[in-house]
Amino acid sequence: MQRELIKKSKKGDIEAFEKLIEEHKIYAYNIALKILMDKEDAKNISQKALIKAFESIENFNVNSSFNTWLYRIIFKTCIDYKRKKRLEPSSLDEPIHFGYDDIPKQRDSTSKNSEKFLKEKLDDNLIKVSIDMLKDEDKGIILFKDILEFNYKELSQVLQCRERILESGVSKARKNLKEIIRKNI
Repeated sequence: MQRELIKKSKKGDIEAFEKLIEEHKIYAYNIALKILMDKEDAKNISQKALIKAFESIENFNVNSSFNTWLYRIIFKTCIDYKRKKRLEPSSLDEPIHFGYDDIPKQRDSTSKNSEKFLKEKLDDNLIKVSIDMLKDEDKGIILFKDILEFNYKELSQVLQCRERILESGVSKARKNLKEIIRKNI
């Protein structure tokens, strides 16, 4: 079914492309939200990434993974947006949003009133802030490997590098994250 939708999409069939990406819209938004840390930006950039995917679908290799190809476009669109945004002056009056708040986490309901829950909440916030302080490359590695739980093969396809290089990259990104966390404790 997916292969047929891809073939139709490559011929410019918008309806086929909409069906193809329907199951990916929420995931695209969540990836953008984790990278950009802002709901409105994530909504806009995930839409922009899906438009880019449609515009470049004719270049998609049908023997490749569509999911990986799409996630790479989303990731690159987010990183490009962040780079452009860094060059713009920012307002000191705007609140800071970390973007992870919408992503549900499983918690034991009995722990909500306990010290354990408070400690977990503080730990979560520390990790979120620390991830946001990472360089974009390290943030992408942590996001896809540790949060979205991609395996090395999937990660190498999204980031377009060899698995062996990624193993040391993951190690380096985790080390950098631990160092930032230590500094903020």
